[in-house]
Amino acid sequence: MLVEEIMKTEVITLQRNDSVEMALKLLHENHIRHIPIVDEENEVIGIVSDRDVRDASPSIFDEDVNAKELQHPIESIMTTPVITVHPLDFVEEVASIFYDHEIACVPVTRNDQLVGIITEKDMLYTLIQLTGTNVQSSQIEVKVLNKPGMLPQVTQVFGKRKVNISSVLLYPYKQDDAYKIIVVRIQTMNPLPIIEDLKAAGYEVLWPKMPGMTP
Repeated sequence: MLVEEIMKTEVITLQRNDSVEMALKLLHENHIRHIPIVDEENEVIGIVSDRDVRDASPSIFDEDVNAKELQHPIESIMTTPVITVHPLDFVEEVASIFYDHEIACVPVTRNDQLVGIITEKDMLYTLIQLTGTNVQSSQIEVKVLNKPGMLPQVTQVFGKRKVNISSVLLYPYKQDDAYKIIVVRIQTMNPLPIIEDLKAAGYEVLWPKMPGMTP
């Protein structure tokens, strides 16, 4: 899945000389948590979060309601330089950027121009879609040897039952790197027939643990 498929293209922005007060107003009115700061050519020069703005705002107990802090230019609190991604980047790669840099938002640029934005909420929703947990389904985890050709062999068993597969994931088997786990989510609420087929084919089903079933 590409970034351009999940990014928001209507992005609220500010320029460097706009006030902290304006940022506070935009964050509140639009229920957003990040605002990219752009120049006259719509190039991203910084970004501010709701936390940046709160930290720069006067206390609610401050008697001076027209506190000068709110009139400071937004460039005084923005984060720069800004990590950006391209519309044709893969979502999976962007997820690693979120994790590695401990950020919650990335602007999307093409030819240095701002064209969209992705937040951690967008990433989580995309993960839900990719894993198929947004539809009624059952999850089956199968332990297999960590060697080429295992995935098509396992999915052949599912194909015999003509069930719709929502998603397929693979991850390491922590106890022994000679094995891996294939996680298949299928659109049925009764996975027992397929589990029995997998067992009959010699595969070890780790999940679900059905009563009375042996490994």
